[in-house]
Amino acid sequence: MASLIARLSNLISRFFKADIVKVFSLTSISTLVRMLTGLVSVKVVASIIGPAGVALVGQLNNFATIALGASSGFINNGVVKYVAEYRENSNLLTNSLSTALRITVVCSVVCGLAMIILSKQLSSLLMLTTEYSYVFIIFGFSILLYALNNLLASVINGFKEFKKYVWISIAGSIFGVAYTVALVVLWQLPGALIAAVTFQSIMLFISLFMLRKAQWLNWDNFKEKISKLFLHKYSGFALMTLVSTICVPLTQLFLRGYAMTQISEIEAGWWEGMNRISNMYLMVITSSFSVYYLPRLSEITDRVELRHEIIKAYKVIVPMLLIGFVLIYFLRLFIIHLLFTPEFLPMSKLFAWQLAGDFFKICSWLLAFLMVAKAMTKLYVTTEIVFAISYVALSLLFVHANGIVGLCQGYMINYILYFGVMLLIFRNLVTVR
Repeated sequence: MASLIARLSNLISRFFKADIVKVFSLTSISTLVRMLTGLVSVKVVASIIGPAGVALVGQLNNFATIALGASSGFINNGVVKYVAEYRENSNLLTNSLSTALRITVVCSVVCGLAMIILSKQLSSLLMLTTEYSYVFIIFGFSILLYALNNLLASVINGFKEFKKYVWISIAGSIFGVAYTVALVVLWQLPGALIAAVTFQSIMLFISLFMLRKAQWLNWDNFKEKISKLFLHKYSGFALMTLVSTICVPLTQLFLRGYAMTQISEIEAGWWEGMNRISNMYLMVITSSFSVYYLPRLSEITDRVELRHEIIKAYKVIVPMLLIGFVLIYFLRLFIIHLLFTPEFLPMSKLFAWQLAGDFFKICSWLLAFLMVAKAMTKLYVTTEIVFAISYVALSLLFVHANGIVGLCQGYMINYILYFGVMLLIFRNLVTVR
């Protein structure tokens, strides 16, 4: 018995000493704040604008994901990788940061002008009316600020300055909920739409204030001309991020629009509500691993060490997922009452399928991230496009049979297949020997 207790104690000690757990513990603070502020924001927004309004905000959020990725030149993962890789080489670091800044500014200006010029067309296409064209004009003028804030976040991540990253995230969460609630209370649905496209831009000034003493944040690190070497290096990441950034929101835009027109706006709002909940609890996982995982995988060159890091990630994350998702399922009615209004209660039938899909999504993501860290561009792009198409096809198939539940069923089946493909591709890294 004493031997068993000693082994268990040693196992627990090793678990909590692991770098991945330390980072998870640190980022869990900011994640908790983001979840609490997210609860307030979702509750207020849903109570004031209802399911149909939530569906419209979902449409705008998906478009914003694409536009904001384009404004950064789709290079932010590349910035994380090369800052982590070259942080000890001042010349290469300066070239990478200078090139990243210039790409960001050019892409932001182009995207902003395009949104201002095409504001009516975008409003009609995405919101089904030209009434909200002003939202896209506001977005066009503010998008440069968002892109610069995103660049700063990527640099912090690359330098592995986890504490600064956490505090900026906490400040952003608190500011974001106050800003969103204020606009929604003042202007209802228009306020929610404006908040969705502007609050991250205002965050730039908070980030600059909190990073004012950072040694790397000086013009000398950003003043060089565009480097052809890094322009080429970033192009691969731009392609990967472009495909990823476009595929996910486009599939959701299409499926939500299909549900709004072929089923009802109310039921589309239930599905969007389920996505909001999903995004909230997945934030616990993705925020921690995006801070730790990409820089860590990028700096590992030894195959044995890489395999050890991946296996370690699964040992930490899978038990947490299983426990957390079981709790969420049994508390689903309480969660709906807490976050939404009685109009959203029918969405409880979506939980089991969505939770299962999210489980396989995260398990897949732990391997798929390796394609980003090692710049496996062709493989990443191919799998993203193929499984975006299969997600739409499976969802439409199940929607015809089971209504709005079919969207979550198609999502689950798609990620089971995706996980299987990731295991096949990286079988040499995950096979226990």
